[in-house]
Amino acid sequence: MIVLSFCLFDGRFFVSRIDFLEVKPKMPNAKVLSEKKAIVAALEEQLKGAASGVLVDYKGITVAEDTALRAELRQNDVQYSVVKNTLVRFALDDAGLKELDEVLNGTTSLATSAGDPIAPMRVVNKYAKQLGEGKFNIKGGFMDGKVLSLEEIMALAELPSKEVLQAQALGMMLAPITSLAIVLKAIAEKGGEPAAEAPAEEAAPAEEAPAAE
Repeated sequence: MIVLSFCLFDGRFFVSRIDFLEVKPKMPNAKVLSEKKAIVAALEEQLKGAASGVLVDYKGITVAEDTALRAELRQNDVQYSVVKNTLVRFALDDAGLKELDEVLNGTTSLATSAGDPIAPMRVVNKYAKQLGEGKFNIKGGFMDGKVLSLEEIMALAELPSKEVLQAQALGMMLAPITSLAIVLKAIAEKGGEPAAEAPAEEAAPAEEAPAAE
């Protein structure tokens, strides 16, 4: 940094001295560093424990829309928070998701689920459609520790919830069993009916009359 000293002579200001001072960058204090490390550690734990997650650009969402979004995410057991790009970058790298670093620009929020892997994508994509492009968009995501393309995320977002999928799968599994049970029941009922009475034996033919002598 340059420091100039002036003097007044004959009604004019003149530079009387020039000093060059070395300015050292201000280092964050220990408390701030500790807080940032704690945030990164919590994000890393959240990412590693998640079945899936998405990174979102939320720059156009209103307070009312954000409130409704968070309520629906909570109903689906999805953890959602706004994150700083610099901090979440460290967490992503430590969690083995470094490929997502390239989408960390602008505003960023993170939605993850430790249970239903479809829930974050389904709910966030629903709001992205409602709010329109440029207001609320999915930037990237992952599932089971693997980074997904946007095409894969959008395809998964159209799937029903985990509970619905489980019910559908159970229905498919039970369908053959149900059909077999119906058939066996029909056979049992048929076999249990009283047997039809046998037709009466035909009467013996009458004895022939004796021939005339």
